[in-house]
Amino acid sequence: MADGESRLATVRRARRIDRALAAAYPDAKCELDFASPFQLLVATILSAQTTDRRVNAVTPALFAAYPDADALATANPEDIEAIIMSTGFFRSKAKTLVALGVALTERFGGVVPGRMNDLVTLPGVGRKTANVVLGDAFGVPGITTDTHLLRLSKRFGWTVSDEPVIVESDVASLFEPPSWTSLSHRVIWHGRRCCHARNPACGACPVAEICPSFGVGETSPEKAAKLLREPRS
Repeated sequence: MADGESRLATVRRARRIDRALAAAYPDAKCELDFASPFQLLVATILSAQTTDRRVNAVTPALFAAYPDADALATANPEDIEAIIMSTGFFRSKAKTLVALGVALTERFGGVVPGRMNDLVTLPGVGRKTANVVLGDAFGVPGITTDTHLLRLSKRFGWTVSDEPVIVESDVASLFEPPSWTSLSHRVIWHGRRCCHARNPACGACPVAEICPSFGVGETSPEKAAKLLREPRS
């Protein structure tokens, strides 16, 4: 909440920002390639500390070799490592994927569960990953608290916290549940393309007029335009 701003004013401004982002990024969506909840879950786990583009480069070979939870459960971690090496932290990620396959096979019949309480019991799955899977594979609304959403939520005045669980609750309270997943995509796209961690492109920002943090980055329209990054998809 901006200094001296009422709760109602914060809600109204938050929704104006979301409408502006919707106009700016009408095609905002999950940038991980997937064809099933299982594929999205695996891809999201792999996306830690790397880019979606990098994950998309390795998942076709990974899913061809390990198309389901049972195949992952019986995989040799070193074989997985060879496929996912470019995503970074490949040894720990490979171990996590094998453990994920075992957990899915033994506890859920090889099927990715569609409930938060079940998803967060799986290896490598926290609330952020669970919300990605629920929102994009099951149509269950959720706020995805990735690094971009955490940063922009503070800049927009939607929260004062850095704790993902608190940020998730604070942001969710400002919007109707059906909008949570699409809101998350729009904010993430904006964070990747315009509102960067360092030197955000304020002068080329579609929400500049209503953002309480306008001026933390480059305000010249010409200079700011050079800071914009092209869509990854």
